[in-house]
Amino acid sequence: MDYYEILGVGRSATQNEIKRAYRSLARKFHPDANPGDSEAEAKFKQIAEAYEALGDPERRAHYDRFGSSGMGGGGGGDPFAASGLGDLFDAFFNAGGRAEAGPQRGADLEAVALLDLEDVVNGVAKEIKVRTALPCDTCEATGAGAGSAVSRCDQCGGTGQVRQVRQSILGQMVTTTTCARCSGEGVTIESPCEDCSGEGRRIQDETYVVDVPAGVGNGSTLRLTGRGAVGRRGGGAGDLYVQIKIEDHPVFSRDGDDLYAELHVPVTQAALGARVDFAAIDGEVAVNIPSGSQTGKLFRFKERGVPRLRGRQRGELVLTLVVDTPADLTTQQEELLRQLAKERGEEVKAPGEDSVLGRIKSKFS
Repeated sequence: MDYYEILGVGRSATQNEIKRAYRSLARKFHPDANPGDSEAEAKFKQIAEAYEALGDPERRAHYDRFGSSGMGGGGGGDPFAASGLGDLFDAFFNAGGRAEAGPQRGADLEAVALLDLEDVVNGVAKEIKVRTALPCDTCEATGAGAGSAVSRCDQCGGTGQVRQVRQSILGQMVTTTTCARCSGEGVTIESPCEDCSGEGRRIQDETYVVDVPAGVGNGSTLRLTGRGAVGRRGGGAGDLYVQIKIEDHPVFSRDGDDLYAELHVPVTQAALGARVDFAAIDGEVAVNIPSGSQTGKLFRFKERGVPRLRGRQRGELVLTLVVDTPADLTTQQEELLRQLAKERGEEVKAPGEDSVLGRIKSKFS
């Protein structure tokens, strides 16, 4: 039996290459992944036997000299006990994986920042209030009360894990679980801190200042590293994720980096031409309206829109002209317009024709 061929590696393969090949094949042919497949089970036993011989440099050297006949029964013993494969299988197939002993990192938090369009154009330092876990000042985040100390967990020996060995048809299988007594921290406290009940942290409201860059988009998320909740008993802090919500503006609408708005002018300015000032978000812009301009005419102003995120350029400000018809004319202004209509040969309603009496007269005329 050629163990190198079983693992699919050459005789010059490094120990790391052998280990990688073994892991890949073990995952593929493990009985848990192939229930009821006798061929996969037989192949898995061969893979385990091959790694038993080649996974250890001394046993590999012995195999290279004498072959499988010199391996003490050709791998007929317990391959798991001989080479410590239980640890490897635990790393591969244990759902929980191997956790590091000690305080665990705290949870990530989420918050929402409400911005207006001015904040987006100019950038803003926004205060965000979150309910979070902060280190307990009384016990200095240890969780131990006055006169008490943190001691090593006697159930897991300070590793934070409990290992269990069970027999299976393939030999010994080792599983590792988080220690229930210390919750994987590896330590216990005889007299917990009264202010935090041994947690080493307290739940309270905290306010953070978030630097929101100009040009940020609606729905985007900013990550503040280490501003989440702290872990129990000195565990590190998670992250704070701030979602951006931009409120609607009464004047402007946004499309990407461009801003859009309507420019209302009276009919006289549209007809005769004018120069008007428009109040943009970052200051006034002068608009030159040519004579005879119609509703729908566009005026574009470069570099007056929203700044490009992490860039130096800005989008455009686009104004759509809307010609307003006067509805509150004085008698003199109405007469002037009638003279203009007569001069241009345009038919208009007679004075008072829109009144109730005028409409009655028009039906009988």
